Amino acid sequence: MKSLIIIPTYNECDNITAIIEAVLSAEQSVDILIVDDNSPDGTADIVHDIQRANPRVHLLKRAGKLGLGTAYCEGFQFGLDRGYDVVFEMDADFSHDPQEIPNFLRELEHRDVVIGSRYLNGGVTVVNWPLRRLILSYSANLYTRFITRLPLYDATGGFKAIKTEFLRTIKLDRIHSNGYAFQIEINYKLWKAGARLKEIPIIFVDRRSGTSKMSKNIIFEAAWIVWRLALGL
Repeated sequence: MKSLIIIPTYNECDNITAIIEAVLSAEQSVDILIVDDNSPDGTADIVHDIQRANPRVHLLKRAGKLGLGTAYCEGFQFGLDRGYDVVFEMDADFSHDPQEIPNFLRELEHRDVVIGSRYLNGGVTVVNWPLRRLILSYSANLYTRFITRLPLYDATGGFKAIKTEFLRTIKLDRIHSNGYAFQIEINYKLWKAGARLKEIPIIFVDRRSGTSKMSKNIIFEAAWIVWRLALGL
C-alpha cells in the first residue's frame, strides 16, 4: 500500500531531522509529509534542505499557526490528490514510536482504520506524564465513549493509519474542530462512514524536547465536540 506519514509541526527544529530519519528507516515503503505552520524556529527550512536530497520527504508550509485539525485535513487532501492508499497521523516529538509503523500496516490488511491506543482494555501505557494530565486524558476518553458510543478506548490519540478510500467519504471542509478534539471528530466520522476500526497497544512517551500544545481552549473544544457529534449537529 502506498502510504504517507503526515506530521504537523510548529517549532520542532530540535526533533524534526531525527524523526524524519527514524520514520524513513522504520519502513521503506512510506513517504513523509511535514505540514509546518510557519515555525519561527526554522523547522520548515530544515525540512526543505532534507527534501532536496530525498524524494520521499514532502513539505507543506502554511501561512501561520492554523491548528492541528486544519493541518491534518490539508495533509489528507495532499494524500488523496496524489493517490496514496493510506495516510498516517503522527507527532514530531517521538511520543509516537516510528518502529510501530509496520505494525499499523499489517493490521490494515484486515481493518480500515488502525489507532495506537494508550488505554486499551483499561490499561495505561503512558510514560513521563504528570498524574493530573493522565487523569484528564483517561477521563476524557471515558466521557467520549459514554456520550458518543464510539467503540474506542483511546479516541483522542494522535497516532493512527487510515485507508484513504474512507477519507474520500468525508467532507474534510466540514470538520469543525481544530485542536485535539479533531481526533475525536475524525474517528467518529470514519466510524459512521462504516470504517472498521482497530486499536493496537502503543507506549506513549512524553515529548523529548520542545513544549506541549495543550491549553484550556483545547480541552473545552473537546468537551463540546463530543456533544455536537452525539446530537448530530
